[in-house]
Amino acid sequence: MTVAIGSMLVVLGTTGLMARGQGEADTGPQRLNMGAGWVTGVYYPLAGSMSRVAHAHIDDLSLTVESSGASVVNSNLIGSGDLDLAIVQNDVAYYAYNGLLREDFQRSPVTNMRGLFTLYPEPVQLVARADAGIRTPSDLAGKRVAVGPLGSGAEVNALQVLEAAGLTEGDLAAAERLEAGEAADYLRDGRVDAAFFTVGIGASVIADLAVAQRITVVSIDGEYADRLQAMEDFYARATIPADTYNQVGEARTIAVVSMVVAREDIPEEVIYRFVAGIFGNLDVIHSAHQAGRLVTLESALDGMPIPLHPGAERFFQEQGMR
Repeated sequence: MTVAIGSMLVVLGTTGLMARGQGEADTGPQRLNMGAGWVTGVYYPLAGSMSRVAHAHIDDLSLTVESSGASVVNSNLIGSGDLDLAIVQNDVAYYAYNGLLREDFQRSPVTNMRGLFTLYPEPVQLVARADAGIRTPSDLAGKRVAVGPLGSGAEVNALQVLEAAGLTEGDLAAAERLEAGEAADYLRDGRVDAAFFTVGIGASVIADLAVAQRITVVSIDGEYADRLQAMEDFYARATIPADTYNQVGEARTIAVVSMVVAREDIPEEVIYRFVAGIFGNLDVIHSAHQAGRLVTLESALDGMPIPLHPGAERFFQEQGMR
């Protein structure tokens, strides 16, 4: 089937578990699909590494990776049954599962979503043109700002940062909802002054931009971080080291955590073998991206905001972690 998401079309296979009855899903080769965000982000290469693990190291399991609109979209596609697995931000997973914050989540809570494991911290990275005169989030007033793709976790975080700065969208000269690669192009061309990216440190979309255009990563710290942490328990302090991006100094900001989720109706044994396969082959995950090196068994339940899938619960019990 083809699902329209804004201006993006995501092609989803219908031959996975959702096309079978529950009893049939327990036998024979398993075909899963995973929503993985933007091709230019971090989710996509990490999901690709999970697909490689499935194909090479987990018997009778294949995983197809789909580019998608990221956390909010992925959550809703889990809810509708159009995705088997997805990578999402933990704050968005919590809102989706509990029917909070957004009208779509309030209208249709994603109660069939279950957690598998968390991945790595995702700092909210406010990137501005060096000549835009933006030194704090308050300086976004009157500026043209890319606030993340429609239906993304970055959009959720951007709007909360604006709120922490005492601003609304109406205080901006323009609020553009752009995919990460488009946002970078708009910054490079001067069509926006700043853009929000909730993405792992060292993301190629920012690294490539920094080579082509003088940028700064604006700190979201002090009173702004205090307000954000008072607003939401999910936010933690984070530091983006100097020279992570070409000629860009250190920035202090706030971060959420990325995580893998699944539909609750996927059989326990399938999820157990998937989770065991991932943590038995972390070298594949670590080699996929700089952020992948932060994925560890020891941190796999850090920031987990929703109930675990029984298959994941079983795996972590065996590791003495539950």
